[in-house]
Amino acid sequence: MSYSCTSTGNSQDPSSSKKSGGVNPGSCSNGVTGKGKTRHSIRGSKASSSPDLTAAMKVKKGCNATDVGVPVTTEEELLANKTISPEDVLGLQKITENYLCGPEDNVYSIDFTRFKIRDMETGTVLFEITKPPITGGDKRDIDPNAGRFVRYQFTPAFLRLRQVGATVEFTVGDIPINNFRMIERHYFREQLLKSFDFEFGFCIPSSKNTCEHIYEFPPLSEDLIHEMCLHPYETQSDSFYFVDNKLVMHNKADYSYSGGP
Repeated sequence: MSYSCTSTGNSQDPSSSKKSGGVNPGSCSNGVTGKGKTRHSIRGSKASSSPDLTAAMKVKKGCNATDVGVPVTTEEELLANKTISPEDVLGLQKITENYLCGPEDNVYSIDFTRFKIRDMETGTVLFEITKPPITGGDKRDIDPNAGRFVRYQFTPAFLRLRQVGATVEFTVGDIPINNFRMIERHYFREQLLKSFDFEFGFCIPSSKNTCEHIYEFPPLSEDLIHEMCLHPYETQSDSFYFVDNKLVMHNKADYSYSGGP
């Protein structure tokens, strides 16, 4: 499956990014420590209804997830579980090598269709990627794993951004979604850099939803920036999506900050 990517930045933008794969909003941030916020510019609307049938979707404020008091878990242990909870993934100490759930676990037909990142301080849109609509053919012919992994390529200046907004658009199927939650964990090598926890709340059936997450980052040490730039794709992230505290989606990404492939 192919995706269109439109970069709206210029040569002076903090990030000149390239990416491969699909729309993976859970891996939207830049591999640094910090806390996450959710901007309350959220709306949910019936995907196939008239414009007057809209419903607001309230999103709770994101927070910096903590693993204090959470038992340590391993990937092997979680793969043996029938269900995986948020506490299970918060106990992980390193990036996973495998997906902890399959595409068939997404019984809610959650589909991410648009993703945009902008620098909140300047308002500059750094990049935008949109999933094209399906035209013709059989939907059953689509690779169910398409879009589960994204590779990001940034310039070193991206690591010095202080506040980034990530807008995501997604649709849901005909089953209502309660307690939609995302936990996003970033690692450099085997060191946990940050863990974000966002709660989306309730999504009405057959709706299209848009939200913007605001990520705030403290300054990084020059030594750490140097190491992350020197070792492309050793910064990685897992994005876990839960409905009613059960894992239903798992996306992965890796990052280069060297400015090239």
